[in-house]
Parts: sequence; structure tokens; C-alpha cells
Amino acid sequence: MRDIVIKTNPDIEAVFNKYPDKIRNKILNLRKLIIETANEIEELTDIEETLKWGEPSYLTKIGSTIRIDWKENKPNQYAMYFKCTSKLVPSFKMIYTNLFTFEGNRAIVFKMNDKIPEFELKNCISAGLTYHKIKQLPMLGL
Repeated sequence: MRDIVIKTNPDIEAVFNKYPDKIRNKILNLRKLIIETANEIEELTDIEETLKWGEPSYLTKIGSTIRIDWKENKPNQYAMYFKCTSKLVPSFKMIYTNLFTFEGNRAIVFKMNDKIPEFELKNCISAGLTYHKIKQLPMLGL
């Protein structure tokens, strides 16, 4: 596996450090899955790790923004967010109806004790990171 170039905003580390310990590990695991998935996509050479709305966000030239976060007002869950006007979450809902919990058309939500189905989540991440190349495909090619 090659190493993709990660262009990281220096302010992102402070955001990760603000999460409570048990949450930080969960969010960092989602980050790891995003970076691993990006490394597996041949056409990607770099990924931007930045902040949008104060949340860790991941962008590629051919994809749609993916954000990850935990909200204090929902302390027992954390999520991976996708652009709500895209076909991403609606497609994920059709394919992974019984596997993931969704929040509207914008997020896959995880409870604190959930075991994350990594293979399927990486399929969703891949669709997000390459969205502009696959959005015309039925079910995004999933």
C-alpha cells in the first residue's frame, strides 16, 4: 500500500485533543479508516484534513467532504457526516439498511459500544472520497 499525501491543517490536533478520552479514540479510529481507504484508492494522490464547522473534515479533488464528530448534547454517540444534498447517505440507507444507523440524509451514527463494520464503512468512505466520479452510477456503484 502506498502512502497518500495528507495535507493537515495544524489546528486539527487541538480539536482531537478536546474530545474526552473515550471519544477521542473512537474519532481517531474513524480518521484511521478514512486515511486507510484513501490509500486504497489508486486515483487519489492526496487528501486534505481540515476543519469545517469546527469538525475534522476530509476532502479530495474528486470527492465530497466527509466530516467526523461527537456532540456534547448527544454524549452516547458519534458520527460520520456526508453532504446532505448528495446521493451518498440515501444510497447507503438502501444498501446497508440493517447494518448502520442513519441521521437523515447526512450521517452514519455510531453508539459508543457499537462494533464498526469496517469493510462496509470503508465502502461508504470510498464513495464519499470519489463521489464526483461515481455519482452518476446506479447506487453509486456500491
